[in-house]
Amino acid sequence: MSQSISLYKQLAKHKLFNKTINFDLTRIKLVLKKLNHPEKKLKNVINFLGSSGKFTTLNSIKSFIEANNQTATAYISPSLKDIKERFWMGERYLTHQEIKQSIKLIEEIKVPLTIFEVLTVIYIMNASKQNVDYHLVEAGALFAKDSTNVFDFPLAQVVVNINKQHLNFLEKNKKTLDEVIYQKVGFLSNFTHIYVGRQKPNVLKKIKRNLKKNRSKINYSNTWKLFKKNKKYYYQDDKNKIILNSKNIHSKGLLENLCHAIKIALDLKINKKVIEKTIPKIIFEGRFQYLNSGKIKRKLHKNEKIMIDGAHAEIDAKNLSDYLKSIKIPRYGIWAMMKNKEPDLFIKQFKNIFKKIITIPIENEKGTLNSKKLYQIALKNNITVNKANNFNEALKKISSKEKKLIVCFGSLYNAGNILNKN
Repeated sequence: MSQSISLYKQLAKHKLFNKTINFDLTRIKLVLKKLNHPEKKLKNVINFLGSSGKFTTLNSIKSFIEANNQTATAYISPSLKDIKERFWMGERYLTHQEIKQSIKLIEEIKVPLTIFEVLTVIYIMNASKQNVDYHLVEAGALFAKDSTNVFDFPLAQVVVNINKQHLNFLEKNKKTLDEVIYQKVGFLSNFTHIYVGRQKPNVLKKIKRNLKKNRSKINYSNTWKLFKKNKKYYYQDDKNKIILNSKNIHSKGLLENLCHAIKIALDLKINKKVIEKTIPKIIFEGRFQYLNSGKIKRKLHKNEKIMIDGAHAEIDAKNLSDYLKSIKIPRYGIWAMMKNKEPDLFIKQFKNIFKKIITIPIENEKGTLNSKKLYQIALKNNITVNKANNFNEALKKISSKEKKLIVCFGSLYNAGNILNKN
């Protein structure tokens, strides 16, 4: 863990690398050219882009591929507990030493990069050496000039739910949902397979308009459905019906991401029986995750349950809120959030959901909103709220013999911190 923090600090303090977001493919393409184009060695690349659901869709597809006795590398963002999680190389994560060596090679090229570009190059350099069946690549905020948009002929491009989450990355006069959609799907490849996940009707209409001239095979989510029968959820398309037999996937939004992944896995010729056997084993770390063991769980009374969810967008908040309505015991929240999010829109979704919320800052994150600011926002929305200086203090304020569910929500970075504490 300390090695991971050390590597992140090394990148943040490096004179050549910039922590700010700066969308421009010129820099990364120059570095890849000087490295003799490792990106061209990656076969069967599948891009994942959108606002909410990239990781869960990617992780599901990766699970199905591996259960099918095939292999895949994976590049995800952000990591939760350790920088290594960003770089899956088919059978293992990159070691801290390999990451350090990769940074050194990139330094020698002497081209200024953003930190996300450095991380992308580390992935591409190392993935190009692997003999695997697929390469699964999660985009950053947008896609038009995102550093993951460097593959000429991807096998597929997967568009998850698009919402207003990344407005803050757009120019002042272009901060609209239309522009977010354009930046994400207006630059998809031609002659590939595009899979578009569940969207709000107005968003879907705009996606279709952007893809009107795209010459790829496009699959929309009306080719499959998620339905519930006798308290069980199912995936169905015109040829298959699959029971979603999972004790780990709790919300409708996450089940829709799983269905999206099932559709893609079936198109990759992965057997239906393999998919059915794999579903119960899939866990989305930091997403609707109950902590059933560990240091934190042991601190609580036996009547208390605790779950973490890294959701930080308005639509994710609605998804979490809908799930929590089904929980019949008292619900308490521990809320943390980054400055570049929309806390007011986010917390509005939890009116009458929690008995009380405790606000905290995110440890080791300069971009965190402080607990006082979050406290004021919750108060303004008529939510019963208190504040604490850190997670441990918040837990002490909530924990008692009362039967309850404690929900830690609002940030993937905070989810990672809690997982490390556990």
